[in-house]
Amino acid sequence: MSQPHILLLGAPGAGKGTQSSRIVEAFDVEHVTTGDALRANKDMETEYGTPRSFMEAGELVPDPVVNAIVEEALTSADGFVLDGYPRNLEQAEELDGMTDLDLVAYLNVAEEELVERLTGRRVCSECGTNFHIKFNQPAVQGVCDECGGDLIQRDDDTEETVRERLRVFRENTEPVIEFYRERGQLVEIDGEGTPDEVWGKLKTAIEAAQ
Repeated sequence: MSQPHILLLGAPGAGKGTQSSRIVEAFDVEHVTTGDALRANKDMETEYGTPRSFMEAGELVPDPVVNAIVEEALTSADGFVLDGYPRNLEQAEELDGMTDLDLVAYLNVAEEELVERLTGRRVCSECGTNFHIKFNQPAVQGVCDECGGDLIQRDDDTEETVRERLRVFRENTEPVIEFYRERGQLVEIDGEGTPDEVWGKLKTAIEAAQ
């Protein structure tokens, strides 16, 4: 079976990271995220400068630099699951010229479900292990199973911050979803089941696309 080229779309909390890990394991492809690609190529020269120059200044890396870095990452991968890019319509149009996609999968999860997932997340302050007050509880409330550290709620997991993140996602990325839907490339996956249930649907869609 050939190594697929997959674009995975979804709001924060939709499960892209979890499902991407399963795709990597099942189909022997690379997991390409914008953040990882920038860190791996932070000294790559572009006509706008290196990613490092923007990152060290605390500035957003401009789209042309991000586009160049992502293209480099995709070109060097036999197969991939792309997660976190494109974030806007302009990037989607750039991606169109970089590579051919076998599947564009959108993990569709209702906003209230996303809010519950993200606001209930707790992270160990010592080792960074993730838990959830409903879906993945530690053996002892507030204590990490792995190292015994304190479990905390990250600042960006408060309800106010989560709803703002979702608003930004809708504003920037929903046009991307419509872009692929109008072209008949989008496959919607119900992302509200268990990780195993979602994986079953996603795996079927990937196999059908090859």
